[in-house]
Amino acid sequence: MKIAVIGAGAIGGLVGARLALAGQTVTFVVRGANLQAIRAHGIRLVETDGTERVAAQVQATDDYDAAGVQDVVVLAVKAHQVGDVAARVGKLFGPDTVVVTMQNGIPFWYFHRHGGEYEGRSVHSVDPGGDLARLIPPERVLGCVVYPAAELLAPGVIRHIEGNRFPLGELDGSTSERIVRVTAAFEAAGFKSPILDDIRAEIWLKLWGNLSFNPISALAHSTLVDICQHPLARDLAADMMREAESVAARLGISFRVSLERRIAGAEKIGKHKTSMLQDVEAGRGPEIDALVGSVIELARMTGTPTPHIDSAYALVKLLEQTMVEARGGVRLQKAVTA
Repeated sequence: MKIAVIGAGAIGGLVGARLALAGQTVTFVVRGANLQAIRAHGIRLVETDGTERVAAQVQATDDYDAAGVQDVVVLAVKAHQVGDVAARVGKLFGPDTVVVTMQNGIPFWYFHRHGGEYEGRSVHSVDPGGDLARLIPPERVLGCVVYPAAELLAPGVIRHIEGNRFPLGELDGSTSERIVRVTAAFEAAGFKSPILDDIRAEIWLKLWGNLSFNPISALAHSTLVDICQHPLARDLAADMMREAESVAARLGISFRVSLERRIAGAEKIGKHKTSMLQDVEAGRGPEIDALVGSVIELARMTGTPTPHIDSAYALVKLLEQTMVEARGGVRLQKAVTA
């Protein structure tokens, strides 16, 4: 298949490299240093055991017209960056092109093909005005939940830290020919990509931890294990998760694991900086609206109180404003002692 990967950060780079190494025709749609590095050297993947592999045959471009029509488009930019590329993604579409969305948090398509009283509603936190759903029609979308951890070591160089699961799902829960094809491609690339009949429930399971651990981590500059082993921080995360569980329940979602098991899973990951903490340290805009703001929007929609989530959201939004005004990030430094 012809597969375009939009974005060559940690996850996009991992997915694109693996798919290319498995024999798919992969084009990265990227810019800047990543574009130059991939054009010159391909994309290098450092696996969890230290083995290095180079996908040398990939293409890289910043021109959507030059990339041409694709069978699959993997949208691997962060949620708040989708708007920057949405107007051009259509240039990659043919009659049957499928879009695999890999954003954390509540996706722009959440209520499309959802059924019930909220069918077709926009989630304004992630799609103000409904532009994303217009430019990237939900009929083309396969939902995807990203579980692997990876990092961008240098332009065009990805290190896979752990995990291989990329569950996929049609928005209406069906098992279509196209999802079978995409799943087969992912599994041939070494990923575990089960087809789920309720992709939204899986999105909530991933989001359950992200909406608590990410903002706490960004505000306290602490890793997952630090949060889970600090009694007050652990209690705060649990309170936020209980509020989110109430919101999800009012939307017909139930969780297949317990709250304590979800926290234990985060603790097991160890000294891992969340993506939001990494963004704050690097001076990038934190992914706060997709991970937290969207949950607050759904809470208001369903009449669910979320005081702990609201507080964390307010503090991260203030931090985001401070970073914009200072044009910088926030990072701990060793104290200088006399």
